[in-house]
Amino acid sequence: VQLQASGGGLVQPGGSLTLSCAASRSIFSASTMGWYRQVPGKQRELVASIARFGEINYADAVKGRFTISRDNAKYTIYLQMNSLKPEDTAVYYCKGWYTLGRTYDFWGRGTLVTVSS
Repeated sequence: VQLQASGGGLVQPGGSLTLSCAASRSIFSASTMGWYRQVPGKQRELVASIARFGEINYADAVKGRFTISRDNAKYTIYLQMNSLKPEDTAVYYCKGWYTLGRTYDFWGRGTLVTVSS
């Protein structure tokens, strides 16, 4: 398995959850890493990304609530999610990608996050 995501679960509105994604060294070292999410009937959307040298981007919907980070020693990225809302409920996917002539991308299995009281 090249990307392994974990950490999903059920959390109440206002609560917190941290997702982790462990990658193979070859993918992690070459790639921008990110988190996407998808709800039934909608397209998968980018939540947050972190480049090899640390440039970070967030979707407007999660700015100020979510924090993405990467541990280069463990080949792992994290998504700290605070102040969760019911609309954050989705399957969250980890992705790594890089461009070398063409774009190579790698997806992990999703992990379900449910925000509900």
